[in-house]
Formats: sequence, C-alpha cells, structure tokens
Amino acid sequence: MTITEYSRDRLAAQPIGYWSGVANEIIVGSIRAALAEEGLTQPHWWVLNHIAGAPAQWTRVSLTAKLSPFDRQDTDFEAVYADLASRGWTAELNGCLSLTDAGEEGRQRARVRNLKVHEQMHNGVETDDYVTTLNVLRRMIANLGGNSELP
Repeated sequence: MTITEYSRDRLAAQPIGYWSGVANEIIVGSIRAALAEEGLTQPHWWVLNHIAGAPAQWTRVSLTAKLSPFDRQDTDFEAVYADLASRGWTAELNGCLSLTDAGEEGRQRARVRNLKVHEQMHNGVETDDYVTTLNVLRRMIANLGGNSELP
C-alpha cells in the first residue's frame, strides 16, 4: 500500500492528537478483532502473556496491580481470571497463576492471529523508524506528565 507524500513543513504542522488517535483506533481495533476470533479480549491476552512469561510467579492481586495502569477499558480482571479458569486455560496453586497446556495452546493460536496484524501494520515501516516513533510518543507523554514506561 502506498501513501501520499507531503512536504516536511506540511507534515510538521499536523495535529499529533488527531493522528495518534486515528492510529490507536485502527491498530487497537485490528488487534481486538484478531483476539476476538479466539474469544479473547486484550486483557485476556495481557494476562496470558504475563503468566506465560513468569509461570507460578503472579498472583491475581500482583498481576492486576501490574496491568491496571495500562488498562484503558476499566477491565474487571477478576472476570478475566474467572473466564480463563473456566476455559481450563489457567490453574492456581497456592494463589499463583500458571497456564495449562490448553491455555498455552490458546495463547499460541491468538499469538499467530496477533502476529498477522503486526506484520500488516509494520509493512513498509523500518524497525528504526518504528522505535523512533515509539520514543517520540513516549517523550511527548512524559513531557505532559504521563507514564512513558513500558508495560
């Protein structure tokens, strides 16, 4: 897909709020649609990945505390944990969460769907440009008093 080229001055005059908002809508919408194919929401995805990254290290309380600052949907994390447990995707031992084999299989299916969105989104975007864009947005967020740390 090609995009129209504009002068540096014309692009520099564009409102970042508009463009970051449009980017958020289309990117998050595409990711949510891919996850929905597996019956998941973004918070489900976050929980699955954090548990997979540190099996039996997270409690519901500690994982909710970690994820809540990045949640923009007022997620009921207890409902997410209950849903994943009812699917047989997570187990708890001594209050610590881990993925079951079914949970890891579901996470991998969702990962493949998510990767397709990421590949499409990154088409024609060099890694250095992507990193620069993220750092510019993080700097703007920090300049305005927001949290620019990575989730």
